[in-house]
Amino acid sequence: MSTTWTTIASLIMLKFYDLFAFWFILYSPSFMDLAHKLLFTALLIFAATIDGTQAAAMVSGAVFCDQCKDGQRSLFDYPLSGMKVTITCADGTGQVTMSRDETTNVFGNYVMRFDGTPDLSNCNAQVSGSGEGSNDCGATAGPAQNLRLMFRMFGMEIYGVDSLLSEPSQPMSFCPRSSNPVPAPIITPTRPPTPTFRLPPLPPLPPMPPLPFSEASACSHQYWTMPEYKCYWRVLNPETKVSLIFGPLAARRYGSDMTLWESLQGRGDPYKTLLREATTALLNSYNTLQFPYNSIGVVTRTNWALMGSTRGVLITALRFIRANSGSGRVTCKLTPCK
Repeated sequence: MSTTWTTIASLIMLKFYDLFAFWFILYSPSFMDLAHKLLFTALLIFAATIDGTQAAAMVSGAVFCDQCKDGQRSLFDYPLSGMKVTITCADGTGQVTMSRDETTNVFGNYVMRFDGTPDLSNCNAQVSGSGEGSNDCGATAGPAQNLRLMFRMFGMEIYGVDSLLSEPSQPMSFCPRSSNPVPAPIITPTRPPTPTFRLPPLPPLPPMPPLPFSEASACSHQYWTMPEYKCYWRVLNPETKVSLIFGPLAARRYGSDMTLWESLQGRGDPYKTLLREATTALLNSYNTLQFPYNSIGVVTRTNWALMGSTRGVLITALRFIRANSGSGRVTCKLTPCK
């Protein structure tokens, strides 16, 4: 096989790895281990069938917004697109021998390719810059993570990197408080002097309000366009481009200049209805943990519909409409912003 076809085949496998990692990046470590095992088997078969494959090393990972500034992945975190990731390699004396930059895609993933078989055991990856998709989550970069060799065979190496974090300047208001509060000092009671003064009983404390992020809520697109509810656009920015959130298929269908705010005005066409309800579902998924679709599921189903027929577009739009209306069981819990 010629060098040109070998290069094309390697790039196909690179994209396959990027897409495959996306499906499992938000789930438990057991799913990630299964994903990597399946991918390694595919790469083994692929490498064995190619004659004269050029040696290469690939590094992949993802960047998340650590909204609660707790230094770890949680249900409140979400992937960041447009973030600049730098991989730096140093020798035994600490001198930098190699450095490479890459930007995360719409799903928060990044993949870097190194020709040959370089020794990346002394390399680490760290967030080094923010982009349009970071909103207010690019104030502080999390700690660097070391590269881990996960696969090596037939001159091909694959390295993985634990999730990189980027933090806002302050934790979000919906983040839970510390689970280890400082205990109050213990005071040994003493016998009161005579005469005894009795204090009036204290009124009962009001019940703790529910955590807004965990309360079930479903709001139609009309709510999300009202000025009094604009403070609930916590994760997404109304001026963010549709193409950045939903990817190249959406850019081809709706253009590269349409914003999320403009997408909520679409009507009279199945494709416009799909985008309007998909944007609404995305906002609802970021507003409550009990929404039927998570953010990745909304983006994925929208792209599936765009790759299919008009009938499939209409069916997906109707499913989003049903979820956004609460299916007759859940109401919209938005309250006017102060």
